[in-house]
Parts: sequence; C-alpha cells; structure tokens
Amino acid sequence: FSFRKLWAFTGPGFLMSIAYLDPGNIESDLQSGAVAGFKLLWVLMLATTIGLLLQRLAARLGVVTGLHLAEVCNRQYQKVPRIILWLMVELAIIGSDMQEVIGSAIAINLLSVGKIPLWGGVIITIADTFVFLFLDKYGLRKLEAFFGFLITIMALTFGYEYITVKPNQEKLLKGLFIPYCQNCGTSQLEQAVGIVGAVIMPHNMYLHSALVKSRQVNRANKREVQEANKYFFIESCIALFVSFIINIFVVTVFAEAFFEKTNADVNNVCTNASSPHSSLFPNNNQTLEVDIYKGGVVLGCYFGPAALYIWAIGILAAGQSSTMTGTYSGQFVMEGFLNLRWSRFARVLLTRSIAITPTLFVAIFQDVEHLTGMNDFLNVLMSLQLPFALIPVLTFTSLPSVMNDFANGL
Repeated sequence: FSFRKLWAFTGPGFLMSIAYLDPGNIESDLQSGAVAGFKLLWVLMLATTIGLLLQRLAARLGVVTGLHLAEVCNRQYQKVPRIILWLMVELAIIGSDMQEVIGSAIAINLLSVGKIPLWGGVIITIADTFVFLFLDKYGLRKLEAFFGFLITIMALTFGYEYITVKPNQEKLLKGLFIPYCQNCGTSQLEQAVGIVGAVIMPHNMYLHSALVKSRQVNRANKREVQEANKYFFIESCIALFVSFIINIFVVTVFAEAFFEKTNADVNNVCTNASSPHSSLFPNNNQTLEVDIYKGGVVLGCYFGPAALYIWAIGILAAGQSSTMTGTYSGQFVMEGFLNLRWSRFARVLLTRSIAITPTLFVAIFQDVEHLTGMNDFLNVLMSLQLPFALIPVLTFTSLPSVMNDFANGL
C-alpha cells in the first residue's frame, strides 16, 4: 500500500460522492429526521453501503475496459434498448438537476432574506455552466480540488448545526446499528423508500465509470489494473464515508430538535424570536412538515440567525457542486449513447438547457414555500429510473467477454 499512489487515484470518488450530498438528499435526510427521529439511520447506512458496492462495479467497468458505461451500452445493445436506456438516464439527470438547481435557488433566497426570488436564483445558477467550463479548461485535478473545497464547506456548515443542536448519541448509535422502526406508519415507510431513491442515483453509475478513465492505466498489465481497482475502491470508501457522516449530521439535527414537533410549537418559537417567517407555520396541532427552505427557517427560529445562514451556505455548496457533476454526467451520457462529438461548450450548454428549462417554469409558477411535493415526486422518479442503470452495470461487470479476468462472479 502506498499513500502516494492513493493520492494519485484520489478525485473521481469524491466527484462521485457529490451525488450523495445533493439538495434532494439533504431534504430526504431532514424529512426522515423530522418524521421518524433516529429510527431510519440504519436505512441510510444500508443504502450508502449498497451504493458503494454499485459504484465499485461502475468504476471497475471503466478501469478494465477503458470505456464508460454509456459507451459499453452503445456497443453491446441494439438500437431500440439503447435509445430507451438513454431516454431513461436523461430523465434521471433532468430530475436530479431540477432538485439541485432549486436547492441552490432556495439557498440564495434564504441568504438574500427573500430579496432574490426563486426564479432569480435559478437564473443565477446558470452561471454554474461557465464556472464548470472555466475550471475544466485547467484540467480535471483543478476541478477535483474545487469539489473538495465544496465538500469541506458542507462538512463545516452541517457539522456546525450538529454541534449546536447536540443530538443524543445513544439514540444515534441505536438508530444506526439496530434495524427497527417502532410505531412507524405510512409516512415513515415513505421516508425510508425516499432515502434509497435519494442516495443511489442512477446517473452516478455512468459518471463514476467515466471519471476513472482520467487516470492512466496500462490495461495490458493485469497487475496495474488490479492496483487501480484497489485504490479507486479505497478512495470511494473514504469519499462515501465523508458523505455518510454529513448526511448523519442533517438527519440527527432534525431528529433531535424537531421530531414530533407541531406547527403550533414552531409558530410560538418563531413568533417569540421575531422571525419574519413565523406565518409559514399555522397555529395548529398538525405535525411539523419541513423541507430545505422551512428547515433553514426553523433552525433560525430555534438556534438564532447564524444557524439559518450557515444552513443556507451548506445548501448552496451542495447545490453548486451537484449541478456541475450533473452537467458532467449529461455530457458523458450524450457522448456515449449518441456518439456525439461536439465542442465541450456546445455539449454543456445543451445539457444544462434541458434541465434548466423545466426548473425555471417551476420556479416562476411555484413559490418557495410549496416545493416539498415536487421534491418527493423527483425522489420517486429517481427510484423508478434506478433499474435502467443497475441492470447494465450488473450485466456487463459479470460478462467475461467485457471484463476478461475481472468479471464479477456473483
């Protein structure tokens, strides 16, 4: 084992792990904490572990074949199934990108104290495209360093919320290692399914299999391929462990502070704190429902304005990083499935336009306070698209004709 070699292979796994930290994921985390307390932490851990195994297969495919998943699909499938797969993964990318752009727009709205409307925040996030192109021009390592910086911001901001709220450690450990859900009903079951849909992203398989191609590996040398597989797997373990810890921060903060709270409880606290957002929560005994926007507001009411703004900075970092990796995914998918050879600017512009257009319509015709339904729908969409990524990954990595001596035996 060599730390120098591990450093040389470090990067693709952290870019891949951004999908485990996008705004859709954060919203799923906070809702599971508010609805089920600490009871669904084991689902989060299990989903992350399964995600790691699937990412390992996707990375192995890229390392062994020198082709990413979309390129292998293009070679192995006939025209009709190939087009169906492409359309399904494009749907997943658009749905994911909508969550990411809306998350960034909500963060901008919170940071501007409501002065920048949702649609204004969406337009601002279009600048992501140009940031992506600018950084990509200077090489992948610069882009990887930038994403590392954004992950650090998320760790610090959500870690601050964790330290501020001080969740019960005994309940945290019990929720992680004892698979139970005492007194759970339909809403808790929906959150459990939503966690899986939010954590394991279909387009992430395509992304990871392409990112590992950035490292030079002599595929004629079996030992070099084994070594690359080993270091990419270690790096993926570290990256997903970091993302898992950040997700735990969010779940436990809302589990500790807001589980079984009513609208009236929050309304009283927000009114006493002279919050301009107290009208968001009607004075009734219905169970509190939160999303990314309301979650920030509630944190501000209970723990001061600093908690709200630090939360918004974390959401902005999550949205900015995940929108850029989503753009990368779209680029690889279009290149692989359609064999397009456009300029980088044209490909990125088209990919971003496909996702931004429906998001802009949602932002114009829907206010920032009523977006939970859309995010729930998009998480369901992610779950429905998952088989269209998993079947190719599991199929190709088990075929000796594709993977040679590195075929998966299971």
